[in-house]
Amino acid sequence: MIPRRHRVTKKELSGKGQLSGEDERLLIQRVKAGDQKAFEAIFNHYVSRVYRQAFKLVGNEADAEDVVQEVFLLVYRKAKLFLGKSEFSTWLYRLTANVALTKLRQRKKDKVVSLDDYMPKFRRDGHHLIRPVVDWTQDIDKFVAVKEFNQIIQQAMDQLSPMDKAVVMMSDMEDMPNPEISETLGITVQAVKARLHRARLFLRGRLTDHLGYSPT
Repeated sequence: MIPRRHRVTKKELSGKGQLSGEDERLLIQRVKAGDQKAFEAIFNHYVSRVYRQAFKLVGNEADAEDVVQEVFLLVYRKAKLFLGKSEFSTWLYRLTANVALTKLRQRKKDKVVSLDDYMPKFRRDGHHLIRPVVDWTQDIDKFVAVKEFNQIIQQAMDQLSPMDKAVVMMSDMEDMPNPEISETLGITVQAVKARLHRARLFLRGRLTDHLGYSPT
């Protein structure tokens, strides 16, 4: 029986205990055999982690809860597809990222803006087309503490394409290496690097609009 959908509770998100590698392996084998209690044990162990990862990608509680529900339905239905060639947590993160990306793509496309509008612009001699006049990079710690700064960052992140946002979140917030991001998102390492570089330039450009031109 596939678990019913329900609203993820704070108690569930608090997580329960730790699993050894062997305990996890045995539980996964039982889940593959359709054991409901084993599935519940896996759910309780990973639900808070999946929720945190989903929230970082989709940016709000309601969508994050939807992602969690969909991910664990997939775990229950597709557990037999997990062959153990990677860590279970890696496989689970890949499911989370894919479901979150689908959720992001369902949102209004008019939120996505052109990255080129916020890229640095240069003259033929290599100098900035617009001369930088304010070095706000020296005061970045001061801005980080300001609520408005965090809102600007979040708004800019939401304007990235779903794939670009996922790459930035995984790299800069999850500290995932490029090969792991590549495997998770199903794109090449070179594509990860290119998307990450452009997205960071875009975010810097959006900050520049609010804080003043930076000299670098």
